[in-house]
Order: sequence, then C-alpha cells, then structure tokens
Amino acid sequence: MSKMNITDAALSLGVSKEAIHNRIRRGSLESVMEDGIKYVLLKEVSSPANKQVSKRVNTKVAHESDSRYYKLLEEQNERLQQKVDKLEGETKTLREQKEQILIQERIRIEKIYRDKDEQLKNILNAISSKFLLNAPTDEFIVESQELVEAEIEPEEKYSREQSADLISLKKYLKDGNYSDKKSQKIKDRFKKAAKKDSRIITVGKKHYIDPVKFDYSDLL
Repeated sequence: MSKMNITDAALSLGVSKEAIHNRIRRGSLESVMEDGIKYVLLKEVSSPANKQVSKRVNTKVAHESDSRYYKLLEEQNERLQQKVDKLEGETKTLREQKEQILIQERIRIEKIYRDKDEQLKNILNAISSKFLLNAPTDEFIVESQELVEAEIEPEEKYSREQSADLISLKKYLKDGNYSDKKSQKIKDRFKKAAKKDSRIITVGKKHYIDPVKFDYSDLL
C-alpha cells in the first residue's frame, strides 16, 4: 500500500480529484487523516498514470540535484576568482619591489662611478702636480700656475731652479735602502714636521725634499 494526497492519487489513477472524493465517500478507496490532510491508501500498481507521477517525482529530484550542482560550481568559481585576485595582487607587489630594487641598484652603480671619477680626477691632479715640479719650460709653468697654486700653499712655492733638485721622499728612502719599518718611521716624522718645516715641499699627500740644498739628518 502507498499513501498519497488527493492530487497525487488522482494523477496515479488517471482521474479527477472529484472522482477520488467520490470513491472515498463510496468506500472504494481507503483514506486516512494526518495533521489535517487527507491521504489516500492505494495498492502499488503499474499504470501510465503511476509512471507519470514517478516521472514527475524523478524530474523534481533531478532538478534539485542540478540546482545543488550549479550552486556548488558557483561557489567553486567564486573561490577560484578570489585566489586569482590574490595572486594578481601578489604579482603586482613583487613587480613593484623588483622595480624598486632595480632603481636602488642603478643609483648605487651611478654613485660608484661618480666616486671612481672623483678618485681618477684626484690622481690626475696629483700626477700633473708631480710633472709640474720638473717642468722643462717657463711656458708650461705659466699655463699651469693656477693648478699649482691650488695644490701648494703660498709659503711652499718654489722657483724653477729649486725644483730641479727636488726628489720625492718615497724615492729618496727607496734609493737609500731603508727597511720598511725604518722608512715608515721616517715618513711619520716628515709628515708631522711638514706643516712647519720649509725644507719639506708638500703636494697633495706627497712630500718632496732637496737633499742638495738642505740637511735632513734630524728627521732621518
């Protein structure tokens, strides 16, 4: 026996709902009341109407399954979209960090080259000053007078005749076969005395002496 409401029983038997009510009144169909709803008790039969009811029920179930499936797909698509948005944000952040690193690296490299250029300029100035000490002509001295004045204090200026006998302290110590330890001590004494001793010519960080004209035994 199966229990159906009036509508489903009518569809199952292929008759109208009024016919179902008439059969209940005549007693040809059994019925029960549950929660204020009248149900018809029918024997299980295989009929076109019964098949139609089953088809409707199956269609309803299939529709509900499809709805749940589509809802699941929508939820998965939403989660995937959130992941895509997150990855795009992280990619943008990494790209900005990379650009910032490249900018900082370029600035660092430019600074290195500026420092190297400044060092090279100082070296060239020192070399030029050294050549000026032994300039062969008055014309060369006149052309380079400003550079010499920038490198040498006024009280340390010397004439062309004086510069002919000048020799760097480093070369003097090397020619004298002084040991490294002894040479360093002598250099320290000359460096300390250079500011006040007119016998010592200072160009940049180098010291020059005139051993022909002066006696340096007190510093050696």
